[in-house]
Amino acid sequence: MATVSLEVNGRAVTAEVDPRTLLVDLLRKQLRLTGTHVGCDTSQCGACVVHVDGRSVKSCTMLAVQAEGARVTTIEGLAPDGRLHPVQAAFRECHGLQCGYCTPGMIMTAVALLQEHPEPTEAQVREHLEGNICRCTGYQNIVRAILSAAQELRALPKAS
Repeated sequence: MATVSLEVNGRAVTAEVDPRTLLVDLLRKQLRLTGTHVGCDTSQCGACVVHVDGRSVKSCTMLAVQAEGARVTTIEGLAPDGRLHPVQAAFRECHGLQCGYCTPGMIMTAVALLQEHPEPTEAQVREHLEGNICRCTGYQNIVRAILSAAQELRALPKAS
């Protein structure tokens, strides 16, 4: 067993894990943060995307011990005060989901994209989503939601 200490959604966490435990399994099974989904076990679908130190990571490809000392944000951590993050709200408003299984990973990927590129083109959004698979929507409303969220985020007052 190994001890791993990290910050998850703003909360300090220490857990005992088998050294082979994946980050997604630590989040889902030990910490009960079930918004992060496992869709393929081969890192193809992107349903397990979380942010590790501000970067999008497929949590099914990272060992929990590799997250030692890291800041991890899951879909649950995007709305700590109970209000939806602008990307979450845009997915709801633009019907950017259908069954919802891929939605947490799509949203986490979109948030990272918009942090890096606040004014993405449709082509940039589509390219950035290449690591995420949705089997239901055909992506039209997902792309529309991300572009709408980008506009909404740009309109928010800047923190000083």
